[in-house]
Amino acid sequence: MGKRIGAGKRGRSPGRTAVLLGAGALVTGMLAGCGTSSGLKINIYMSPEDNFQKVVDACNVKAAGKYEIVYNKLPRGADDQRLQMARRLAAGDSAMDILGLDVTWVSEFAEAGWAEEWTGQNKDEASQGVLQGPLDTATHNGKLYAATKNTNVQLLWYDDRVTPTPPKTWDEMMQKSQELKGQGKPYEIVFTGAQYEGLVVFYNTLVASLGGHILSDDGKSVVMDDGAVKALELLKKVSTSGLTDPSLSNMKEDDIRQAFQRGRAAFQLNWPYVYAAYAKDKKADLSHFKWAVYPEAQAGMPARTTIGGFDLAVSTYSQHKPEAFEAALCLRSPESQKISAINDGVPPSIESVYHNDVPLDPGKPASDDNPNMASKYPMRDAILAALKTAAVRPLTPAYQNASTVMSKVLSPPSDIDPQATAAKLREQLGDALQSKGVIP
Repeated sequence: MGKRIGAGKRGRSPGRTAVLLGAGALVTGMLAGCGTSSGLKINIYMSPEDNFQKVVDACNVKAAGKYEIVYNKLPRGADDQRLQMARRLAAGDSAMDILGLDVTWVSEFAEAGWAEEWTGQNKDEASQGVLQGPLDTATHNGKLYAATKNTNVQLLWYDDRVTPTPPKTWDEMMQKSQELKGQGKPYEIVFTGAQYEGLVVFYNTLVASLGGHILSDDGKSVVMDDGAVKALELLKKVSTSGLTDPSLSNMKEDDIRQAFQRGRAAFQLNWPYVYAAYAKDKKADLSHFKWAVYPEAQAGMPARTTIGGFDLAVSTYSQHKPEAFEAALCLRSPESQKISAINDGVPPSIESVYHNDVPLDPGKPASDDNPNMASKYPMRDAILAALKTAAVRPLTPAYQNASTVMSKVLSPPSDIDPQATAAKLREQLGDALQSKGVIP
């Protein structure tokens, strides 16, 4: 949030622009050796992702005719995706085999009995080498209900011609922004401030970075502790500082990306997809487009940036569960995650992929037509560092309700009264956990 990422889109990229020219030829060559199909189709339902079909094609080659994975694209809107799957699963639809779940939906789908638990060898393979934060998003009540397809985490993006070195803390960033404003240079600090999931993600990052909690670890009760109140104070401070965009309360991921690219902002807090977008739109300036881990909300405490991404669950109504588990494991294997990272800018959930510099076609040297992680994912070290201290959103089956409440109460950020807003959140989140007064 991510074309899915981030936040309003639940942590998925709003744009996937890096294009791999050689992968099509590679997959075509592999298909020539494919065996006779059994006629069995394994349906995956997932958000639109520009190059995910390449992953599907490669896994179908690997299946050698045992089954055919069919990619069914859901609507682009996150809420529409969730609603379509929920309605079909509530009706016991057996045509759905693999479910592409936003990381905030796993608990809900598991609690509803729609996602099959991962056990035994399937669980071991789905967990092997996965970073802890992403793995946490795939669990519910201590059990694994999905395999991590990809993760996501926001970084601080800047132009080294404007800011030669990135700020380490929020106070330092705001001070630098004020100096740039006085010099007539690009100065704005842009982030997702609209009334939607992006604002919730931003607030959750500040809360976690200040050592706070919105809900209890089991997601069953409201906490809203001192760290959560301090996060409201910081959100209020930056939103009323005169250092943000005048349209802050309406800005989503792509709005802030465009504001930065137009030269209005000095600092952009956004998902990694922005690198590929910048490479496409402003290639001549790409060498000056830099990144760093999120600034610290409190000096000396590493930021804990909120994770986005997707997990793959097997539907309890699938009539082909063994094949569905096998197919899901292929679709999120290290090889598949590498293809998605290079083509669509989707951060891997498996740590080893970040260190893998073998080009996509290992039989040929690395080139623009046969890229590796180093050439297409130069921000990988910063992403990996951010993931190792990352935070997850509250893991609760009632997350949709809680998110709806938080985005409403926090908007617009400039109207926040820290103590009063905290009290309102405590009350309304308590109702949300009981599904009172909220339409998800």
